[in-house]
Amino acid sequence: QHEIVFAEGTPTESLFTGLVLVLFSSYVEGDTEFPYFYLLYLMNMLKYFSLILLFLFCAPTELFSQKYTRQDSLKGSITKERAWWNLKHYDLQVEPDVDNKFLTGKNTISYEVLAPYQTLQIDLQAPMVLIKIEQDGKELVYRQEGAAYFVELESTQKVGEIKKLSVFFNGRPKEALNPPWDGGFVWSKDRNNKDFVANAVQGLGASSWFPCKDHPYDEPDQGIDLQIIVPQDLVAVGNGRLREKKKLSNGKILYTWKVTQPINGYGINMNLADYSYFNETYQGEKGELTCDYFVLSYNYDKAKEQFRQVPLMLEAFEYWFGPYPFYEDGYKLVEVPYLGMEHQSSVTYGNGYQNGYQGNDISFSGWGHKFDFIIIHESGHEWFANNITNSDVADMWIHEGFANYSEVLYLDYHFGTEAGNEYLIGLRQNIKNDVSLIGTYGVSQEGSSDMYAKGAALIHNLRQIINDDEKFRLILRGLNEDFYHQTVSSKQIEDYFIEKSGLDLQLVFDQYLRNTKIPWFQYKIKGETISFRYKKAVKGFHMPLRIKIDGEDHWIEPESEWKEYILDHPIKEVQVDQNFYIEVR
Repeated sequence: QHEIVFAEGTPTESLFTGLVLVLFSSYVEGDTEFPYFYLLYLMNMLKYFSLILLFLFCAPTELFSQKYTRQDSLKGSITKERAWWNLKHYDLQVEPDVDNKFLTGKNTISYEVLAPYQTLQIDLQAPMVLIKIEQDGKELVYRQEGAAYFVELESTQKVGEIKKLSVFFNGRPKEALNPPWDGGFVWSKDRNNKDFVANAVQGLGASSWFPCKDHPYDEPDQGIDLQIIVPQDLVAVGNGRLREKKKLSNGKILYTWKVTQPINGYGINMNLADYSYFNETYQGEKGELTCDYFVLSYNYDKAKEQFRQVPLMLEAFEYWFGPYPFYEDGYKLVEVPYLGMEHQSSVTYGNGYQNGYQGNDISFSGWGHKFDFIIIHESGHEWFANNITNSDVADMWIHEGFANYSEVLYLDYHFGTEAGNEYLIGLRQNIKNDVSLIGTYGVSQEGSSDMYAKGAALIHNLRQIINDDEKFRLILRGLNEDFYHQTVSSKQIEDYFIEKSGLDLQLVFDQYLRNTKIPWFQYKIKGETISFRYKKAVKGFHMPLRIKIDGEDHWIEPESEWKEYILDHPIKEVQVDQNFYIEVR
């Protein structure tokens, strides 16, 4: 697409240099894929060391692919030692020694045999220590490979059988340096010098504190029984409903929490503090939903006021997404010594009883101060992350993109569509476009942190293209109904939108999920004619676009080649709808 003119007699080296620079500029403008290895070969042959350095300095980060290890594959792939059994239930007993930041426990894992095999993979990360493994009353032999333990089963594993495996463990779990971003345990004190302990392990993995099947594709179909033994001056809060509070002979208290629904591994948590408790009942789409709140005693009054947003959140999200997915296990907000996390049926909260994100509006639009970010965002994850869970962490955008967009829909429901639109447009300022939203499959590697704001921007684009909010709402509700309590891939979500909308959206998904370039919409006006095209986009990219011409709405269909739209009068002004995430030039 470039014409290169050289004077007669130009040295060959200059010809090659010109070709290199033109191809590089062509990539920057979005016209072609960049032929990295061919250009490196040319530059090496020409011994242009300075040009090589220039190229390496300017080249996008995707050029340098990350090297993955055997441990990455053992953590992130469905190994043959995982594939043959289906996780049914966890019976997890744990006793924290708060003074020594130490855990002792036992996890009994129930599973269904899907295929005959005799080796089973269990995961437990150092510095936690696996003590022994038992089945049918016999201690089993295992070999360790990093965080993966391969257990040799003695009894024949018959297809269709439900089997149990008990794993005993102890150790000092990793402490979180910057929770929830840096996963692990937080061992702290409240202002009354009472112990205040919690954990958040998204990214790090549930195997950082108890032995489990630590891959998101398989969740325990029948949930978990979580038994926590604590000193009598502390309250232990876990997922689901409190089934028993029992005083033991040594004076400690045993709390038994039960989850009856499938639960993702990183969504399992425990929280210890001198908690005060209050509750309410929400009349929802499936009847009465119990809402339980555990907060530090001196924050009781502030919590009573701030948590009034919970029914407002449930009303908005049940409208957009469908019924709360865990009526059987209830809804819970639990105060913790870090910002907060989407623990299933036990959403954790540490936003200081204030609106915004730690008091700030991350959209810079003013609308971010209208709601408590942690209550709204983390509760949005009950639908996207806990009900619908990515089957590989490479597709984590499903969790964060839709949860980020739940903030938009909360504002839309309570303050109007323009409020949501302005908030979303403001969020786009946080996008870096560094690497793709989808990570590398099979190695437990997430995509870009842009999965929040850019994921939400993609969903907003889809909403504009569909151009029918009722159809868009039914698609969101349909996702939560048709993929109820399931793990899914990005491709399944993409295909669902395409099928239910009846629109050709694949290249839109490819552009925003698998590419770092934001499409340029270029246009020019001449008399009654506006000419337009997309550049800097994936091959064949096309996306309908709403524009105003002299104040009137028009839909156009830009593609990579110039197209024309002719009116019956000279065009004075063109405004491109800001709800589309594109660059206008």
